[in-house]
Amino acid sequence: MNTRQTAAEVVVVDYGLGNLRSVTRGLERAGAGVDIVDDPGAIDSADGVVLPGVGAFSEGMDNAGPFRDALVDAAAAGTPLFGICLGMQMLLSTSEEADHAGQGDAEGLDLVPGENRRFAHDMTVPHMGWNELDVRRDHPLVEGVSGEHAYFVHSYYAVPDDPDAVVATTDYGTDFASVVANDRGNVFGTQFHPEKSGETGLGILRNFVDICTDRRPET
Repeated sequence: MNTRQTAAEVVVVDYGLGNLRSVTRGLERAGAGVDIVDDPGAIDSADGVVLPGVGAFSEGMDNAGPFRDALVDAAAAGTPLFGICLGMQMLLSTSEEADHAGQGDAEGLDLVPGENRRFAHDMTVPHMGWNELDVRRDHPLVEGVSGEHAYFVHSYYAVPDDPDAVVATTDYGTDFASVVANDRGNVFGTQFHPEKSGETGLGILRNFVDICTDRRPET
């Protein structure tokens, strides 16, 4: 990675769900300049975008509806887009959670095609606490974190259509995708909360800031 000369300017999307303050503090510790935004237009000029989230998939997609076009456009333009927890699940196409809750079909952003599935009924949900990351392929987001532990709270997990979209897995009754990324590599997500994952999480946030900084044009 290149040494940062100036901090990347990152926006955290405020759509009514998510640990905005803790994510912001983590990004600032990682060296980013951070704005929390509730205006889709603010995404255009950002060096990177963070989509945090806690709660239900269908509610998340409903609340984030005004941001859908801006997020898709940012991804198409190559802007780094980082989904955290529910935010990662929203990068996919669909979720069993909407059907389970009787909320009908809820359409995700479809930036990492696939679905979110509920853990097997014989598993305690939510999967909560620290668990190990097994990095399966190279991606700058996970540089230096294979074998480390991160903090999870979730009952559903991502199943991308393309196995190559799985960057890292974690074992909880099944090896589920704990980090995913699109083919181009600029859209990615963590099922765990890096802002609650100590030095491991801080390392991932620093990697994200490096990704955003490396994308900035030289001046």
